[in-house]
Amino acid sequence: MAVRESRGTDFIHEIIDEHNRTGRFGGRVHTRFPPEPNGYLHIGHAKSICLNFGIAEEYGGLCNLRFDDTNPTKEEVEYVESIREDIRWLGFDWGDREYYASDYFEQLYQWAIQLIEAGKAYVCDLSAEEIRLYRGTLTEPGRESPYRNRAVEENLDLFQRMRAGEFPEGSRT
Repeated sequence: MAVRESRGTDFIHEIIDEHNRTGRFGGRVHTRFPPEPNGYLHIGHAKSICLNFGIAEEYGGLCNLRFDDTNPTKEEVEYVESIREDIRWLGFDWGDREYYASDYFEQLYQWAIQLIEAGKAYVCDLSAEEIRLYRGTLTEPGRESPYRNRAVEENLDLFQRMRAGEFPEGSRT
């Protein structure tokens, strides 16, 4: 169980240190960097790479490279290769832990079903613009989606129909 030297505090390190003190997760630190291979990385990606790979390294843990390749119309092998190259250029290595979300899409779908059945997820019909308006700001709280309290059965039906392609792309989330 790795406990780092104190170098100032931030909430991420505080949480990890507390988990390590209490033995939660057996002292294991395992992070991931999940880029979508639909373009070249930018400075925000570099920050996330350094954070996720850096924290794993700092605590003697592991970091997975998990490509979020669930939008095949926008993804290209060129971007996958570029992302790998950029991570290495920043000084990090994921070893044999390269994964693709599409490889376990069915599992993700089943987990979504479980969340819907437990009342912890729902199908939302708000448009992208409406979602932005409902989200709130730094100074004003957001509002709850009017679709949040749909019946579980209705959400399950809508979710299964979404998967079957019955609705226009992006009309439901």
